[in-house]
Amino acid sequence: MAPAVKAVDTKFYPLTIKEVRRETADAVSISFDVPTEHLDKFTFLPGQYLTLKTQISGSEVRRSYSICAAPSDGELRVAVKEIEGGVFSTYANRALQPGDVLESMPPMGNFKWEPTTEDAQVVGWAAGSGITPILSIAKTVLEASANSTFTLFYGNKNSNSIIFKSELEDLKNTYVDRLELHHILSREDQGSDTTKGRIDGDKVIAFNEKFFDVATTTGHFLCGPLGMIESVTETLEKLGTEKSKIHFELFNTTAAIDAKSAAATTASSSSNSAVTVVLDGEETHFEMKGKEFILDAALDAGADVPYACKGAVCCTCRAKVMEGSAEMVMNYALVDEEVKDGYILTCQAHATSDTLVVSFDE
Repeated sequence: MAPAVKAVDTKFYPLTIKEVRRETADAVSISFDVPTEHLDKFTFLPGQYLTLKTQISGSEVRRSYSICAAPSDGELRVAVKEIEGGVFSTYANRALQPGDVLESMPPMGNFKWEPTTEDAQVVGWAAGSGITPILSIAKTVLEASANSTFTLFYGNKNSNSIIFKSELEDLKNTYVDRLELHHILSREDQGSDTTKGRIDGDKVIAFNEKFFDVATTTGHFLCGPLGMIESVTETLEKLGTEKSKIHFELFNTTAAIDAKSAAATTASSSSNSAVTVVLDGEETHFEMKGKEFILDAALDAGADVPYACKGAVCCTCRAKVMEGSAEMVMNYALVDEEVKDGYILTCQAHATSDTLVVSFDE
């Protein structure tokens, strides 16, 4: 097999931390100094993420975090909210300092806004740390055209837990006529039923009647927990929004089913398959059982294949089936067109044919 042309750079590059800024009691943003020789590798589209890698207590840890800066900001910055039991998020919030070095893959991800000078009316739906990519998208939309608008619905527990609160207020002051900012708080009364509680389908209906028009909205960008994503998406579609205008990203996998357990009942084959994995034009051959995940089997076979979340949320482990067939247990990252074209998330895919060739180079 001839070496394929690599479309995505999945190598890790060392980045020195420039600043660790406290955003809330349990969230920090981290900016990086990018070496001059790698600046071209770390250009990004608003909405994309970095896959970071480091050693914590002697073990390698990888996590993906969305870029919160806009390309025009001239910096590379991510936000990390500390979660209970979170190995990397706790380390980032309590131990990281300027001068420390983390390894990072170049920016990637399908959840992104393609900059355009045409007028756009964009609606953002975010909860908690889901604001991170939405902030980058909002800035870019508003900067690109003098007539573009952005309407943001942002859910949090209370006003003290709002990440980038000051930055959002500054953005509102800059674009007073084109940015609408609506905070929905679950544990703080703002004097209105529509702004109390969590973002769900009922709130989408209420907001649609007042703040946006399905017929003229260019696109909806959603980032938050699974329940919010499903409820908002379903309601938007019922209101007449085209599926192609709804873009979403989960910020964690806690609400999703446990993929490892699900594999035992959803895998369609338990027989062995002969698998070939192609990465950077090099092939790795191994045999795996039908109920194994392709990514895990490839790592066990010594292939240095890319991955991050292992939970179907990011698309770091995205690859294309070149021969044979495979079945995904979960998919929260690939769009329908990619699946149709044969792409899979190898962290959630089983082989369903006797032979399988998967390429990370497509």
